[in-house]
Amino acid sequence: MPMKKTNVEKLLDNKDLPRIVEVDDPKAIKIYGGSKMLIAPPMYYYEIMKKIPEGQLITSDRIRGYLAKINEADYTCPLTAGIFINIVAGAAMEDQEYYIPYYRTLKKEGQLNEKFPGGIEYQKALLELEGHKIIKKGNKYYVADYQFKLYDLDNKSESVLVIDQ
Repeated sequence: MPMKKTNVEKLLDNKDLPRIVEVDDPKAIKIYGGSKMLIAPPMYYYEIMKKIPEGQLITSDRIRGYLAKINEADYTCPLTAGIFINIVAGAAMEDQEYYIPYYRTLKKEGQLNEKFPGGIEYQKALLELEGHKIIKKGNKYYVADYQFKLYDLDNKSESVLVIDQ
């Protein structure tokens, strides 16, 4: 039986990515505003997530939007984005060489990610150490006023994250 890949191995495996696929599902086209869907490799998420400085935050939606824009796609696959962001977080905790402040990456609307290493409590503690206020809504946790602390990807050069044309 083959051994399960580590998160670092998954991070470094580009799986023939990036690529843009044409989506023909009318519902998806309507939801995402087009048919060109980028599937970005895990390392693209790593490269963005490692740049988020102390005190600032990023959301998975903003990362996806940015990657789609710079790769001239209509959107970035939300399913693989979620998986790959979690791989980045796992790799950060697995190997010090790949450690980045993954906990500064939030889900939609500033929500903490229960799938990150250590779960909500660990991410909450790390964010609070950086001065962020965490609030609970129902059974979910969010960074209060996260939108005022978002890192501006548009003023940064990320040419390494563009598909070769």
